[in-house]
Amino acid sequence: MAKKKYFGEKIPPQCQYCNFGTRAKSGGKVLCEKKGIVGETDSCNKYVYSPLKRIPNKQLHIPGNFDED
Repeated sequence: MAKKKYFGEKIPPQCQYCNFGTRAKSGGKVLCEKKGIVGETDSCNKYVYSPLKRIPNKQLHIPGNFDED
C-alpha cells in the first residue's frame, strides 16, 4: 500500500515541519536535535515530516455561519 502524503505532495522540506525540530521562542529559528540551531526554511538529510507541526491557514468567514449571533 502506498504511503499517503498529508497536505499534498508539494510541501518543500523545511526544518519547521521536521520531527526533530522545535521552534525557538526568539522566532525565525528552529532547535534541531541533529544539527543545532538552524533557520525555519533550512533542511537536511535527516528531515522527517511531521504533519502536526504545520500551522493551518486561517479559515474564511462564511456569512450565515452558526457561530454568528
